[in-house]
Formats: sequence, C-alpha cells, structure tokens
Amino acid sequence: MTQTYLEKRIEELENVRALRELVDNFSILADNKEAWKQTDLFTKDATVESYVNGQLISSLTGTKRIGEAFESFLANFETVYHINGQHVVSIKDNQAEGTLYCLVDLISEENGIRVKNSSGVSYKDEYVYENGQWLISKRTSTFVWQDRKELNQ
Repeated sequence: MTQTYLEKRIEELENVRALRELVDNFSILADNKEAWKQTDLFTKDATVESYVNGQLISSLTGTKRIGEAFESFLANFETVYHINGQHVVSIKDNQAEGTLYCLVDLISEENGIRVKNSSGVSYKDEYVYENGQWLISKRTSTFVWQDRKELNQ
C-alpha cells in the first residue's frame, strides 16, 4: 500500500518533532548533569567534535568516551543552562541532518567568585533512526562566541 500525501506529511512532521525532542532532551540532561543518560541519545559508535575559534579542541568516538568526557566537563560547574533556538532538519528515509542554535550558560566558582561563561553554540548533527527512535550519530559543536563575567554574590 502506498502512503497518501497526508500520511507522508504526518510522518515527516512526527519525525521533525521527534528530532527536536532529541536535541532538547540532550540539553535538559546536560542541565541536570546526567551525562550518562545523554549517551543513550547517541548511536554506539557516535562521534562528537568541538571547535572553538575554528580550532578542534575535542574529538570523541563511542558512548563510553562521550559519557566520560561529558561527566568530567559538567562536574566543573554548579549550574549548567541551555536555551535552544532554531532547529532545522532535513530527513531522508532513516537518516537526517540538522542544525541547532543554542545559548549555553555555565556557572562556576573560581577563587571564591561566581563566574558565568556564556557561549553561542551551533550544533551540526547527523541522526539515524534505529530501533524505533532517532539517535545522534555525529555532533559537531562550534562555539561561535564566548563571554565571561563575574556574578554578584
């Protein structure tokens, strides 16, 4: 049986929503410092690369390495806060690509002073539909800008 136009459109909209929930759940888990739950959102052989000022600063492969690195990084901050913005995806069968823009605030204490590091981040993602769910197979994080300031006590 062939799908009607309406059935195809509904399926596409459901996939777009599922992909948005995937990236939003990633951010919520980061905010809650649940790095190991974040790894459930990746394929087993996923890669995560991070760039600052055009320079590759981190390249991770596999959920074990990703989880260890995320856990270690998030432990540096008392507060982690993501605000996700635009998310545009292109879906073809069981694969998709997407771009997400995000504002990330990280608050830590340094020498008794609370410091907020803010970053504008763009994520270029590749997704795969596996075992009934969308997963991230590759994430490239580009820190577009950064700002640092002391917070009033």
